[in-house]
Amino acid sequence: MTDARPHRPKIDIRRGQITRFVRRRYGIRGTLRLHRAALGWDLLRAPFNVAMAPVFLLLRLTAALLSLLGAGRAGQWLGRRQVFLVSDVARQIKRDLTQLIADMQRDGTGPDAGPQVIERELSRHVETRNAVAEITTSLIVLTLGLLIFHRATPGVVSLAGPVAEMRAHAEAVRDFTFGSGLGRLWYGAFPVQIPPWQIVATGVVLAIIGSLITTFAGLIADPVQVITGTHRRRIARLLERLDHSSPEGGLEREHLLARAGDLSDAALSIWRSLRG
Repeated sequence: MTDARPHRPKIDIRRGQITRFVRRRYGIRGTLRLHRAALGWDLLRAPFNVAMAPVFLLLRLTAALLSLLGAGRAGQWLGRRQVFLVSDVARQIKRDLTQLIADMQRDGTGPDAGPQVIERELSRHVETRNAVAEITTSLIVLTLGLLIFHRATPGVVSLAGPVAEMRAHAEAVRDFTFGSGLGRLWYGAFPVQIPPWQIVATGVVLAIIGSLITTFAGLIADPVQVITGTHRRRIARLLERLDHSSPEGGLEREHLLARAGDLSDAALSIWRSLRG
């Protein structure tokens, strides 16, 4: 009986390789093994990387603008600047994808791209995955805000005020001179006044917690993206770019969505502050 594999179209063989890789790496068991790497220095890298995400977007937008204005070389140089600390999870993903591409090249289904091009595109792929983790965290924060405070909280900025109010109210009721029962009645009629520094401090703490959630957000996002086929399509696009050795394109939409969440969070907080 002859092997039918050589007669199958290259695209079908590649699609099967991608599907098997995605299920093994990003399924429930795979993502659990992957995130073991985060239980270390990644917990310290996470706050810095989340804080640098707006800087990353600004650099990429500036690079795109320079390219449009004809300064392509300067745009490419700026677009390749790395502002994130490379996490152990990201290193593991890059190792796995590098091995996948090497196996494909050995089987004759891989892209004919040089090591530098592969490294560049894998870095872009990992950055996009980080943006998806931020989007997942924003959705978690939004859900908590709706469930607990019955208001939209797309980020830690809009969540800081309600959390600070809840904490201050609980402390005031507990310390009320005539007991907590009367304290609830009193502070129900006369809300607790919260100094601005408490809101800021609450926001800082929430930002740190949010960065840690982002580190492990893939535990939720990865299986969902396996089911929806998002991981498979993203890797297929990666290989297509490598097939053509195409230069860097624009920003992936995931980066724009992540930053759109930040902007809506800030805008919502300002609007509520103006309303009093």
